[in-house]
Amino acid sequence: MKSSAPSPIEFSITLRESLERGTFVRLNLGQYQGTEDLKKIIIKKIEIKKEEKLSFTYTHKTKDIVKNYNIFDGISLVEKALDFDFKTAHLCTTEFDVTLEKGQVKKSPATITTPPSLHHDRKKNHLIEPKHYLYDLGVTDQNGIVLKSAQDKFRQINKYIEILSGLIKSIPHDKIKTIVDMGSGKGYLTFALYDYLNAQGLNPAVTGVEYRADMVALCSKIAAKSGFENLHFIQGTIENYDCADANIVIALHACDTATDDAIAKGIMADAELIVVAPCCHKQIRREIENVKNADLDFLLRHGIFMERMAEMITDGLRALILEYFGYSVKVFEFISDAHTAKNVMIVASKNQKSRAKDPAIMDKIRAAKEFYGVSKHYLETLLDISPNRPI
Repeated sequence: MKSSAPSPIEFSITLRESLERGTFVRLNLGQYQGTEDLKKIIIKKIEIKKEEKLSFTYTHKTKDIVKNYNIFDGISLVEKALDFDFKTAHLCTTEFDVTLEKGQVKKSPATITTPPSLHHDRKKNHLIEPKHYLYDLGVTDQNGIVLKSAQDKFRQINKYIEILSGLIKSIPHDKIKTIVDMGSGKGYLTFALYDYLNAQGLNPAVTGVEYRADMVALCSKIAAKSGFENLHFIQGTIENYDCADANIVIALHACDTATDDAIAKGIMADAELIVVAPCCHKQIRREIENVKNADLDFLLRHGIFMERMAEMITDGLRALILEYFGYSVKVFEFISDAHTAKNVMIVASKNQKSRAKDPAIMDKIRAAKEFYGVSKHYLETLLDISPNRPI
């Protein structure tokens, strides 16, 4: 039915009242008359950090842009849009619908009578959900709620599992029998990986290797309490641990050449998957500190650039050496943790189709070392290869 006083002003009043009374559902603005490629705006009420806001979805021909405003500013933007750029508006409330077109306001029965949810953040589907072992590890409270202080850690755990899950899916199940987590620390990832694999119907032997005896004792106690029969923690160093039968080797934030120890262990075990997140790059930095290269002087004379270059050279050569031994390698960023800002992950998957010990790759290693003044990379010595002589 037509309103008794048809005007945009009445439409604006109705909009304000619906927001105040909690009957507002959504508002669509159409027939854009401006100069952009904008088609329409869809407006909904949401709640962000316990504050109600109006969420504007600007629909363009090739993209959507979402912007959130407080209620007062949102109403002002709607009124301005109706004055200048949009010729139609359709307001849905739980009591009735209101349409503004050609300067006239028309009411009609409500198409939606139930107030919509105001939750802006959809519940995220985590691969790892809060469970008892996360309480024992200090990530959640007794009710399974992630502690405020552990939110970043929980996100990081799930990101790790997300990455590993995609990699593990490409490995035949009969080749996932033994997994070694080098330098497992407090075991956040080790527990989560074991939990995830069991949920997928896999039951490999997972071992966390950690130098600190107190961490080993803590994790062993939690594993036993959780009934994780195939999850074990042992005290030892990456360098000395024998993982000859490992199918997957992981080492996150192993300092300096300990990362090389883990990579070498994985290569010698012919592991299907090697995943490392390097930390510290002292060995190569010492190699390049005294380099006399006029082409690189503008970088090497600055300490921060020296550090970053050492990181890139170290990890770049690690990637090449892994490729030399028949692995497909990816290097990418991931979520850093509270203990280090390092956020580079190297993932090496066994590639049966690649040519192992390809001389062309060795030539690349030789050329890179010569250019940057590196006499040797620690990983070379572990694997008994030398780019300075024929292989």
